[in-house]
Amino acid sequence: MSTYFDHAGPIAMAHRGFNRQGLENSMVAFQAAVDLGYRYLETDVHATSDEVAVAVHDDTLDRVTDSRGAIARLPWSAVASARIQGQEPIPTLAELMDAWPDVRLNLDIKSGQAVLPTVRLIERMRAHDRVCIGSFSSARRREVVRRLSRPVATSAGQIAGAGFLAGTHLPNRIGNVAVRRSLNGVDALQVPVQRYGVPVVTKAAVAAAHRAGRVIHVWTINDVNQMHELLDLGVDGLISDRADLLKTVLMERGVWSS
Repeated sequence: MSTYFDHAGPIAMAHRGFNRQGLENSMVAFQAAVDLGYRYLETDVHATSDEVAVAVHDDTLDRVTDSRGAIARLPWSAVASARIQGQEPIPTLAELMDAWPDVRLNLDIKSGQAVLPTVRLIERMRAHDRVCIGSFSSARRREVVRRLSRPVATSAGQIAGAGFLAGTHLPNRIGNVAVRRSLNGVDALQVPVQRYGVPVVTKAAVAAAHRAGRVIHVWTINDVNQMHELLDLGVDGLISDRADLLKTVLMERGVWSS
């Protein structure tokens, strides 16, 4: 498994940084998480029309900024002028990588257009050991990995996650085979607690992931009681908007490590 996951105790991952005023995916939010001691940050990646990789969740500027328009159709100059909540600029992925060289990044590749800019950036910055590549699209994830000169950590997409979930409900021997097949080519399973009303993260599911030699991370967990419940199940990491609460929980359990 990639050294990306080498960490003492459960991995705490700051989802889009940490900010309670809506400044998600801003350098201010990422800095706040780093200041709390976080060494794993999560961000989504889109690309502008002139192939600049940007750290932003939505495919448009409409929801979080004072501008409008599809990011894929706008040049970087236009995206750069937008302000999150009218205050903070949208960072490029290069800015994020450059700001904290010791921080590891969980990258959700949100569009096919973002594949090449992300690959070029990882290659240029030699960031292979610092990134985990994930995507709801397995095809996008595989395309990034295929184009890179060195292996990187990877997490499963929707299809693999569905296959894993199905495998955990099959008899042991058959189920173990199904789980391994569903997780072929990925190092981590990053999943919600439930999907379409069906529980995903159970004691059996965690055990199945571990038998397959994979780690399991759960998103997006903002409730203290739920954090404790999932950690009691043995999950390997939690992804949270409430980096402050997650840190407190891990410290109380004696497993916080920055």
